[in-house]
Amino acid sequence: MGIMHNVVWLLVLIGIMILIHELGHFWAARLFKVRVEVFSIGFGPRLFGFKRGDTDYRFSGVLFGGYVKMAGDQPSDDGTEDPDGLTAKPRWQRLIVAFAGPFMNIVLAIALVTGLNMVEFRTEADRGVISRVTADSAAAKAGLKEGDRIVAIDGDKNPSWEDITLKEVASAYQAVPITIERDGKQFETTITPVLDAQSGLGEAGWAAKAQMQIGKVAPGMPAEKAGLKAGDILVSANGQDINSSFKLQEIISKSNGKPLVLAIERQGKPETIQVQPVFSNLDGQNRWGIGVWYGQKLNVITTKLALPDAFIESMRANVKGASHIFSFLKGIVERRVSAKNITGVIGMAPVAGEAASRGVSEFVGLMAMVSLNLAIVNLMPIPILDGGVILLLLIEMLIGRDLSIPVKEAFVKVGFVFLMVVMVFVLYNDISKILPPG
Repeated sequence: MGIMHNVVWLLVLIGIMILIHELGHFWAARLFKVRVEVFSIGFGPRLFGFKRGDTDYRFSGVLFGGYVKMAGDQPSDDGTEDPDGLTAKPRWQRLIVAFAGPFMNIVLAIALVTGLNMVEFRTEADRGVISRVTADSAAAKAGLKEGDRIVAIDGDKNPSWEDITLKEVASAYQAVPITIERDGKQFETTITPVLDAQSGLGEAGWAAKAQMQIGKVAPGMPAEKAGLKAGDILVSANGQDINSSFKLQEIISKSNGKPLVLAIERQGKPETIQVQPVFSNLDGQNRWGIGVWYGQKLNVITTKLALPDAFIESMRANVKGASHIFSFLKGIVERRVSAKNITGVIGMAPVAGEAASRGVSEFVGLMAMVSLNLAIVNLMPIPILDGGVILLLLIEMLIGRDLSIPVKEAFVKVGFVFLMVVMVFVLYNDISKILPPG
């Protein structure tokens, strides 16, 4: 997948997110008759645009982002003399203007998922069913077995594997209560995921019952030579069913280099391929392998929902998604999740490109998730972000007077430095994932 392909779809993704976000601020400002001086897609020097009324609608040189410039929206601006300046408006109106951007991202996330639910609402056929428990793992120590079904995790009933995985990765060293169904009977236990050193995420040692789909084939490796392709479904190896991410590697490791007979499914048709494993350095480890990367393809049932039901399910999904985001951030603060899992613009590029290649539904789903993330991040009480502006306004409403300009300017400077540090860290994270180890 080409770099330009990824960059184009990243620009589409970010462009829509920023446009919707800034439109929220813009519409709220216009509602309260605040003069908007600039509506910009991107930062930096003006490339092109047009002026209508008091507003300069423009595209700027750095397309990653955007902003709305209102009269009197900076701490040093004396907009109280200007009836159309932001600072001349009541605090409750300014609060709504600040909140409108993240609010529009939330609305977008709900609308996108609602639309998806009306086109194809997916439910897991094997919801919560465990197909594999790794020896000596947290799941094994909790007494779990293959075939068990997780019917509740940390109070979340009938969880999907997405719910289970998100709870798992954010809960390293934390005891998580779960309810298991086995042979028609239910019992409760707890599981304490460990922190995986390589991924920096919680690891329980269980796997979902799912199909394994090849995502990438390494050039020059046995898999490519045997004719395996991205998109192939791995059905079995030497007669053993492959229904978890661990199973194929286990079979390859035990083969000691003997040829494997793989049963695959390609575009709905069964095929049989023989492949010869090689012993080499794969993912930083010396082991037997064939040179494929693969991921889970859950067995799903697809239906269509009417608008009311689609909206309700979208609300549920977005509320659950927001709670998972907060759990992830809490895990970082409590050092149960590695901060290296924070992804920035560079890291999002291949994700956007891959989602676009998989189809409209995948890209729209990614857009909904990113939109919700953007809303939550912007609502954090960090200076410069919308949440920081809202925090200052709430403080002023509580004390009944404006904070001094030096205090506001210091608040903004601290926020700017903080965001610069975060941006450098995220940039380092993204680049370090691209560069080869060592």
